[in-house]
Amino acid sequence: MRAVIQRVKSASVMVDGQGLSRIGTGLCCLVGIEADDGPEDIDYLARKICGLRVFDDDNAVMNLDVTEVGGEILLISQFTLMGDARKGRRPSYSHAEAPQIAGKKFEALVAKVRELYAGNIETGKFQAMMDVSIINHGPVTILLDSKKLF
Repeated sequence: MRAVIQRVKSASVMVDGQGLSRIGTGLCCLVGIEADDGPEDIDYLARKICGLRVFDDDNAVMNLDVTEVGGEILLISQFTLMGDARKGRRPSYSHAEAPQIAGKKFEALVAKVRELYAGNIETGKFQAMMDVSIINHGPVTILLDSKKLF
């Protein structure tokens, strides 16, 4: 399971020109699901999202997590994160989970984040063509991989 985590001032998702979800200060998390991801990958990623210390403390040091700043979380499924473009010019998605199963795994991740974090959590729409607006604050962007490949 991979994720691109961005510290944001705000983020929103539109589907078919309609606003679906919106957050203020917090984390926008783009999530890719691999075919062999299991419960341990979901747990790892959820705990990392909720525990990342990427918000400034009183000394302007990134020392606080989303809970400590009362932030919000936006989780968006993005299967293209599993694209492998090392060979040729067209990414291969052979390691991405099948949509029917990926949707269930994504919902399990959302449930785990909700279990760990009592603040506002929003989501995109699984398998929809989404327009995502992000105001990245910093900019701060962190890459996570539950297989710890990077």
